[in-house]
Amino acid sequence: MAPSAQAQVRDRYASLTQKIDNTGTSATDLADAYGELGKILMAADHRDAAEPCFLNAETVAPQDFRWPYYLGHVYRQNGDVANAIASLERSLRLKPDDVAALVWLGDLQLDAGHPEEARPRFAKALSLQANALSARFGLGRAALAQQDYTGAVTSLEDVLHQDPQASAAHYPLAMAYRALGDTTKAEAHLRLRDNRQILPADPLMVELDGLLESPQTYESRGIQALDRKDWAGAAALFQKGLQLAPDHAALRHRLGTALYMMGDVRAAQEQFEQVVRAAPDYFLAQYSLGVLLQSSGRHAEAIRHFSAALQSRASYTDARLRLANSLRHIGRVTESLAHYQQILAAAPENTEARFNSAIALVQLRRYQDARRHLTAAMSAYPAQSLFAHALARLLAAAPDDTVRDGERSIALVQDLLKNEQRTLELGETMAMALAALGRFDEAASVQRDLVKGARSNGLTGVVPRLAQNLARYERGEPCRTPWADDEIP
Repeated sequence: MAPSAQAQVRDRYASLTQKIDNTGTSATDLADAYGELGKILMAADHRDAAEPCFLNAETVAPQDFRWPYYLGHVYRQNGDVANAIASLERSLRLKPDDVAALVWLGDLQLDAGHPEEARPRFAKALSLQANALSARFGLGRAALAQQDYTGAVTSLEDVLHQDPQASAAHYPLAMAYRALGDTTKAEAHLRLRDNRQILPADPLMVELDGLLESPQTYESRGIQALDRKDWAGAAALFQKGLQLAPDHAALRHRLGTALYMMGDVRAAQEQFEQVVRAAPDYFLAQYSLGVLLQSSGRHAEAIRHFSAALQSRASYTDARLRLANSLRHIGRVTESLAHYQQILAAAPENTEARFNSAIALVQLRRYQDARRHLTAAMSAYPAQSLFAHALARLLAAAPDDTVRDGERSIALVQDLLKNEQRTLELGETMAMALAALGRFDEAASVQRDLVKGARSNGLTGVVPRLAQNLARYERGEPCRTPWADDEIP
């Protein structure tokens, strides 16, 4: 343990032994002393040492709800489902209306394969607290386990209606829809699945989280604050952890992440740079620093940090993808394509790598390969409109006569306009497609609107490019550059 945590355990142990030696200690005080030592040991993740403390506390003070409750969590975290259920049942006999205990017990009974016992627990929790998301989530999973697919859909859709970020609900909801024969909805929810837990509000367990004075505790609490999007709270917790362990690379990296989310990019970069200097093998900091440099257009520097991240973790796909993007932006396109291909060999479903590899082919003037690539991707991922849009632009403006197809290009654009928000980029593609068909007056009219809109919205940087294409259309000339250098995705 960290020295600060060691001191806390020693203090509580000394207090307990003093109370044991004092024959005048009341049963309540003795149980509290056992329980307090158990709590600090459990907070320090020494559950086997905490178990006898809670057993003794419960023996001395059998009417105190806390001790069988904490004991239940010791067993739950150790994977001892039978003893965890027994302990939580004892705690509920003492406090039948505790929502957290009802939800945890229901979860355990589900784990034990007894949804018929779990479902009433979740239902009672909801009757006590109607907005208890964890109880509603449990009720949906219990219904699914009992093959009540309609009931499962109702409860799990309610979870997502109450909190759209409750992504753990997507997988069981997908299973329920699949059982009902609705494969479209099942697939949609499967794509959104996540392993993030939906936990009950639990004051006693939250108390444990705040007990231990150690870097690991502050890191854990800070991560929870990040999950709640409490950026300032997370930063404060990480800073407290760094006071105890200034060289803790993970804490400093997380502090940088919190500062970045607060909008303080310079301070975030300083934290990432400090981690990289002290621990160059810490690949997450190398990656984060690379992202900041890449976002400011400093691609050569970003490449060094993404490469360092990959030296430490060759399977780090995000770093490889970012590396390929920066290589592409400084003209090392052939190298970038090799990285995209490596990503797609391992993860064919990575649509960002698939799209960027198509753009790399365009940069290499391999227009026919790019067309085949985008056509296949559009077919495989019809919901990803970026493939259709890129293909439309390639078909409208590729320098290769065998690649261009103005009719198909304008058909793709018209489909996109039905389903997508009108954007400057889509308007440019429409004008290119019209010009490819020789409809120069219409192309010029669209382009004039784009120039006017860019000026009125303060997008002065893109006006020269728009004006250049406008002049082409007014001269009766098509565009033969799908993407200008300053707009390469």
